[in-house]
Amino acid sequence: MEGFPALGSPATRREGAQKVTGAARYAADHTPPGCLYAWPVAATVAVGRVVRVDTAAAAALPGVAAVLSASDAPRLGPAEDPELRLLQDDRVPHHGWYVALAVADTLERAREAAAAVSVTYDTEGPAPDVRLYEDHPDAYAPEKANGGYPGRRERGDAAAAYAAAPVRVDCRYAVPPLHNHPMEPHAATAVWEADEGRLTVYDSSQGACTVRADLSSLFGLPEDRITVYSEHVGGGFGCKGTTRPHVVLAVMAARHTGTPVKLALPRGGLHEVVGHRAPTLHRVRLGARPDGTLTALAHEVTTHTSRIREFVEQAAVPARVMYAAPDLLTAHRVVPLDVPTPSWMRAPGETPGMYALESAMDELADAVGVDPVELRVRNEPSAEPDGGRPYSSRNLVACLREGARRFGWPGTRGPRTRGALLTGAGVAASTYPALAAPSQALAHALPDGTYRVEVAATDIGTGARTVLALVAADALGVSADRVRCEVGHTGLPPASLAGGSSGTASWGWAVHEACRALALKLARRDGKVPEGGLCASADTTAAAKQRSPYARHAFGAQFAEVSVDTVSGEVRVLRMLGVFAAGRVLNPLTARSQFVGGMVMGLGMALTEHAPLDPAYGDFTARDLASYHVPVHADVPDIEAYWVEEHDKHLNPMGSKGIGEIGTVGAAAAIGNAFARATGRRIRELPLTPDRVLAALDAADGPDGT
Repeated sequence: MEGFPALGSPATRREGAQKVTGAARYAADHTPPGCLYAWPVAATVAVGRVVRVDTAAAAALPGVAAVLSASDAPRLGPAEDPELRLLQDDRVPHHGWYVALAVADTLERAREAAAAVSVTYDTEGPAPDVRLYEDHPDAYAPEKANGGYPGRRERGDAAAAYAAAPVRVDCRYAVPPLHNHPMEPHAATAVWEADEGRLTVYDSSQGACTVRADLSSLFGLPEDRITVYSEHVGGGFGCKGTTRPHVVLAVMAARHTGTPVKLALPRGGLHEVVGHRAPTLHRVRLGARPDGTLTALAHEVTTHTSRIREFVEQAAVPARVMYAAPDLLTAHRVVPLDVPTPSWMRAPGETPGMYALESAMDELADAVGVDPVELRVRNEPSAEPDGGRPYSSRNLVACLREGARRFGWPGTRGPRTRGALLTGAGVAASTYPALAAPSQALAHALPDGTYRVEVAATDIGTGARTVLALVAADALGVSADRVRCEVGHTGLPPASLAGGSSGTASWGWAVHEACRALALKLARRDGKVPEGGLCASADTTAAAKQRSPYARHAFGAQFAEVSVDTVSGEVRVLRMLGVFAAGRVLNPLTARSQFVGGMVMGLGMALTEHAPLDPAYGDFTARDLASYHVPVHADVPDIEAYWVEEHDKHLNPMGSKGIGEIGTVGAAAAIGNAFARATGRRIRELPLTPDRVLAALDAADGPDGT
């Protein structure tokens, strides 16, 4: 193939210049003529019902076009997610639930009008219940967890095997509520053309096709009368993976006023309406022989959901694929509380679940006196422990070995002391399923010798346009500079959403098949393109829905070195290194960014990020980036990310696995394990804040800490 870059070689993002010059247009950058602005009114009580909404003062303000509430908002049709049926009744299921919407000719006037709305509530009845604890009387065992996984799985008799084990580790861990906080808040611009019966929406979403389907049901419009654009999206991390209230309210206001309406949610209210990572309480029991080989593994998780709909963080699921324990129990319990519904956040399930499991594995390594890397190697399974399926590929041991070599393990493990600073290093494994969903694509050969590929994929900042162009060029046998990739709206062939690290595998599969079909058509014509061009299509629905006989997962190993200030309690990460096995890496440049970005998010989870619920008011105490502390440059050391070569023919035509989330998985555990090594104390509740660190250092109960 002539020309570069080719599939597997570094390629800069095609839209990079647009983004750094401001030419890339996000959802809130679209301002149609006559556009109005909307601002939501959020409930200020934890639970109850609305008795009265007084809009008179707000409606009298200059420039106000409408103030909607349940009494006069357009009626909505059915929705799979009941949280989308906004302003339809008087209920307030949680703090922050939207009870009204102000619409005005400027953003400032809309915000002023929203503040002028007076809402009276009835809060009589039981006090709000937002506190999660293991023996909560309302806890129950769900049939399914997020992702469709069974809520409980057991092979053998884990309790009996644990009781009989020569070495036993029984530990509890806690992960607090966490928030996605993408750089771009949720926003939508809606244009309702009543005369033509058409709706056009510009939305900050990870899946335009999903949004179109939901709007069709809610507003009674056929899908072919709705066009949703999500051409540029400023991050999502899962919270834009489903249709969210902002777009429903924008469309509702546009329909009511007959005028385009723009709504951008204020960051201070995102945490209550766009999902969060649910808090999880973990009990992990490991039974082992004196050499550290497992005889029993039990991972039991308790989490919360809302009273609106069930969402169960699948945090016990990773234990079903990780280690060769002959007796295995994984189970979930969930408590419905007066809280917003949790949702996806980067590597849901795997991120909190692997924090607990990998922390427990480190504690087992200490108990048996075996190096933590060697302990994981000794428990490497030959097939998936839960289901018995062979792995399509599994190179965790290679990641551990290569990571140890590059990191200088175990020589740098410590502990070491320098004045008030204690230093140590830790390791943890990572995993994430290799997923793919049905998608369609069109490939065009044009008379000028170039090619155009169309697929309704969503580029949420990961470089989807670039990698899909590389996939197309590879399948066509041409240089990538001759391929243009069009993504980001529902006028294109339908595609799955950008989630579950499945985007490239799903869209790339369809693009590859369409381009191969086009190449065959061209070959039959001796490469000659007719004046009107040539086109071929692909639909991977049948192939993508087939259950594979193989267990398909990506794996990785993460290493971290930390320093702990015994005076201030501050924990600093000195360096991090990750090695991953994720199939064929299609674009090393953007792949490394994804791995590193995930590791940074794991660093925040370990050290700074948490948002407790206020038991009196029912809201999250950390409302914005001033109080919810994400890592900044000063917190992030030089982070190295590498991968091992992996050839897996049981995935998709490209041989790729998802890489967007696995970097987050295992990072917090590696940091926590490094802290334990440095201090001889184990903190089993995240994050490792100075108050907890100082309490652990002051504890007098020995190496087990708190």
